[in-house]
Amino acid sequence: MTKPRINTMEELSVAIGVSRPTLSRFFQDPTLVKEKTVKRIQDGLERVEYIPNFFATRLNRKSTGIIGVIIPYLNDLFFTKLLESVEVAAMEAGLTVITQCSHSDPAIEARAAETFMSMNVDGALVAPLGDHSDQAVHQRLKSRLPFVLMDSRPTTMPDVDFVGTNHPQSTGLITEYLCRVGEPPAFLAMPRVNFNALEREAAYIAQMEKMGFEPEVLGAEQINEGAHFEDHGEAIMDAEFARGKYTERSILCVNDRVAIGAIRAAARHGLMPGRAAKGGLRIAGHDDYPLCPYLNPSLTTVAQNTDAIGKKAVSRILEIIRGDVNEGVPQITLFDGNLKLRESA
Repeated sequence: MTKPRINTMEELSVAIGVSRPTLSRFFQDPTLVKEKTVKRIQDGLERVEYIPNFFATRLNRKSTGIIGVIIPYLNDLFFTKLLESVEVAAMEAGLTVITQCSHSDPAIEARAAETFMSMNVDGALVAPLGDHSDQAVHQRLKSRLPFVLMDSRPTTMPDVDFVGTNHPQSTGLITEYLCRVGEPPAFLAMPRVNFNALEREAAYIAQMEKMGFEPEVLGAEQINEGAHFEDHGEAIMDAEFARGKYTERSILCVNDRVAIGAIRAAARHGLMPGRAAKGGLRIAGHDDYPLCPYLNPSLTTVAQNTDAIGKKAVSRILEIIRGDVNEGVPQITLFDGNLKLRESA
């Protein structure tokens, strides 16, 4: 038999014979209701089709049980991994996650922050675009809600808690490795709008100088309008390989997506990175993008610990929500990267 459909809590109150205030307490927290009444409500819900309004049941709570997350890209599997780790940690803590994407647009990022403030979420975890993010909006977000930065820490937000990767360690690790197995690497950068890219470039330069080698950075300027990540890496290295340059060098790419483009350019020129026993063309990246093991050749890279980053970001936002923090002292948590040796280098 088809169960009768109930649309409102008032209708449900009549249908199962329990007062509306009691139903409201039940949907907020069943422990607030007498055990025999809980049984009566549960039995009644078995007889009808009713889904409580998620937001309505939270209107009168001190806590909504919701945290907002802003990520910059939906088509980047690194942020998919990071979001997954956040959601798992949040579910374990009894929280619901609502995600917004900034689509690499500061105006959309600002609107997402405003949306979370209007929803009175318990806190916000933000993977920001960089120094071109709207500082005023983020400062207002910090004044209104518990707020933690993930993955990227713009210089415009030094007073906000941050959880991310130790880029001097991770980039230094793979730079040192490439120096051991061949010629000192050149660094394939990105146009200087990405904060993590700048930090990794600086870490590469520091490690090269520490080891007594001359740093060499290419690709900092965009050569094709609209070319980002894979397109950028392919365009830069296609032009270099066409001139006969870097065919016997190690290339450390700013991230795996740029490295994927570089590998495609190598294939176009009949080059297979990593085939030489020592020296020769080698291409490496950073992040451990989920597709790295399945490329041809599979990509040597440095893995960011997304599980630890997501778990720590959630635990930190909970500490701020509970007030277990030192006011005015931002907590910076950095996790080391792990070298992933594969065929490309």
